[in-house]
Amino acid sequence: MALLQISEPGQSLDPHQRRVAVGIDLGTTHSLVAAVRHGVAECLPAADGRVILPSVVRYLDPALGGSGRQIGHEALSAQVQDPANTVSSVKRLMGRTTAQVSDADKLPYAIADAHGMAVVQTVAGHKTPMEISAEILATLRFRAEDSFDDELYGAVITVPAYFDDAQRQATKDAAQLAGINVLRLINEPTAAAIAYGLDNASEGVYAIYDLGGGTFDISILRLTQGVFEVMATGGDSALGGDDYDQALVAWVLQQQGLASAPSASERAALSAEARRCKEALSDQPAHVVFCASVAGRQVEQIVRPADFEACTAALTARTMTAVRKVLRDAGMTVSEVKGVVMVGGSTRMPVIRRVVADFFGQDPLTNLNPDEVVALGAAIQANALAGNSRDGDLLLLDVTPLSLGVETMGGLVERIVPRNSAIPTALAQDFTTYQDGQTALALHVVQGERDLVADCRSLARFELRGIPPMVAGAARIRVTFTVDADGLLSVTAKEQGSGVEARVDVKPAYGLSDDQIATMLQESFATAQQDIAARALVEARVDADRMAAATRSALQADGGLLTPLEREAIENLIHALAHTAQGDSAAAIEAATEALGKGTEAFAALRMNQGIQKALSGKKLEEV
Repeated sequence: MALLQISEPGQSLDPHQRRVAVGIDLGTTHSLVAAVRHGVAECLPAADGRVILPSVVRYLDPALGGSGRQIGHEALSAQVQDPANTVSSVKRLMGRTTAQVSDADKLPYAIADAHGMAVVQTVAGHKTPMEISAEILATLRFRAEDSFDDELYGAVITVPAYFDDAQRQATKDAAQLAGINVLRLINEPTAAAIAYGLDNASEGVYAIYDLGGGTFDISILRLTQGVFEVMATGGDSALGGDDYDQALVAWVLQQQGLASAPSASERAALSAEARRCKEALSDQPAHVVFCASVAGRQVEQIVRPADFEACTAALTARTMTAVRKVLRDAGMTVSEVKGVVMVGGSTRMPVIRRVVADFFGQDPLTNLNPDEVVALGAAIQANALAGNSRDGDLLLLDVTPLSLGVETMGGLVERIVPRNSAIPTALAQDFTTYQDGQTALALHVVQGERDLVADCRSLARFELRGIPPMVAGAARIRVTFTVDADGLLSVTAKEQGSGVEARVDVKPAYGLSDDQIATMLQESFATAQQDIAARALVEARVDADRMAAATRSALQADGGLLTPLEREAIENLIHALAHTAQGDSAAAIEAATEALGKGTEAFAALRMNQGIQKALSGKKLEEV
C-alpha cells in the first residue's frame, strides 16, 4: 500500500530530512543563536535559560591549574578582577593590523603584534581575534546542537554592513575554527529587515538604524513581496555603545579632576560602572557612578541624563551624519521612508530614539527586541538556505559598501563594481596592452572612491602571463569581478583571443583602519573636483606618451620617406610635446598632442601609400 506523506505548511516536504540550520549574531558586546522551530524563529537559550551570551572570553593560567577558558557570563563576572586576560569587544579587532588599533590604550588587555596582525596577550599565549571569536561561536554551536539533539548543518552569520573584505574573511575563518559550515554571511541591517518584513508583512522603504556595542550601520531598504533590496548602506565599523561608555568614563574622570585611570583593573571597573549608569539612565532621573579606588582615591559622581547626552553628543551626531549621507546615496527623502527599524542594544538609549524620531518625523519601530532581531532574521534566512521551508524564494539584494576596480596606466583607478552595487554580482570590463609585443599584464585590485590609486586601498596584485605578442592595443583582456553573496571578491583576467587566464581570490589579511573606513566616502565627495583634474592630467600624459612613442616607432621604420626638413619638424613637435607633458595643464598637453597628430598626417599618408604599393607589387589587375 502506498503511503502519503504530509508535511506542515511552510515546512520541509520531508520532515525526517530536516537540517538543523541557525542564525548567529556575532556581536561586539553579546552574541545570540536563533533557529526556526515549529515555523517560528526564536532565540535558543542556554541551560540556565538565558539567550544572550556576553561576547567575553577569559583565559586562565595553565600554571595555576586553570581549565583553559571561561566564556560568556562567567568570563564577564571576572572582568574587573582579571582584566588583562578577559577579552571583550574582540569584534573591533577582526581583520585589523596593530597600527589600526588606535584605541589600544583604552583596552584593559594588551595588544601585541604578530606579523603585523593585532593579537591579544594572555597568560595562555597570544590569541588572534579569530581564535577568540571562534570560542564564542563554538559555544553557540554547542547550544544549538544541544537544543536540537542533532549536529548543526550550517549557519547564517551576520556582519556589519560596513565590514570590508578582510573583516568578512576573518569572520568566516573564525566560524571554520569553531567547526561551523557558513551557509552565508549577511549584513546585520538586512537580517533585521527580514525579521520585520516577514513578521509584520511590511512593504515599502525602510531605514535600518543599527547601533550595537562596537559598530554602527545605517541602511535604506526597499521591501517588496519577499524581495529585500538594499538601496544604500553606510556607517562606522568603530562606533558603538562601547564608545558611549568610554565618553562617560572620560567625563566622570574630568569632573573628579583626574586625567585617567592608571591601572587596567581601574579602567575595567570604571567601564563596567559607566555601562550600568548608561542602562540605568534609560528610566531613572539620575545614577551614581561609584568606584572604591581610582588613582588612590574614591570616585563618586552623580550623572543625570542631560550630562550623559552632553558628553556623548558628538557620537550621536556622527550617526546622524551617516544617516543623511545614506539617504542622499539612495536618492530618497525623509518623507519617503515608511518606517525606521531600531537594531542593537544601544538603541535603547532614550537620546538615540528621540534624535532618530525627530529626524524622520515618526516614532521608530521597536516592537521586536533590538538585541534579538538580527539573530531572528538570520535564522529565517538559514532555514530557507537549508531547504527546510518554502521561503527559499526569499530574495536578498544586498550591496557593496565601497567601489572595486583596477589600476590603469598612470596610477588611475578604473571602477568595475561601483559602490552600492547589488550582490551577488559579476561585472566585467575589457582592457588592452600598452606596448608592442607585451606578453604579460600586471593587475592591481583596489577598493575606494578616489580616482588615483594612491588614495585608495590595495586589495591584491596578480599577473596574466602568456599573452601572444601583438601590437599595442590589439590584445583584448577581459577582467571580471565576482562578488559573492557573502560580499567576498574574486577577480579573473582572460585574453579573449588565446584563452590564457589568471585568477585571484581576494583575501586581504587586514581590514581598513578606523579613519579610512569613516572617511573614504567623505573624501570622495570633498575632493571630487581635485580628482577630476588629477585624472584629466594623468590621462592627457598617457595619451601624449602613447602618441610620441608611436611617432618615434614610425620614424624609425619609415623615416626615409621624409625630407630632412620634414623629419626635423616632426621631431621638434615630439620634443615640444615631451616638454609640455612635464607641466600641470591637461589642456596644454592635449593641444600639444593634437599638434603632433596634425603634423604627422602627411607622413601617415605617405606610409599608407607605401603599404598599399607593397601589397599590390607583382600582382595582376584581375588578382586585385
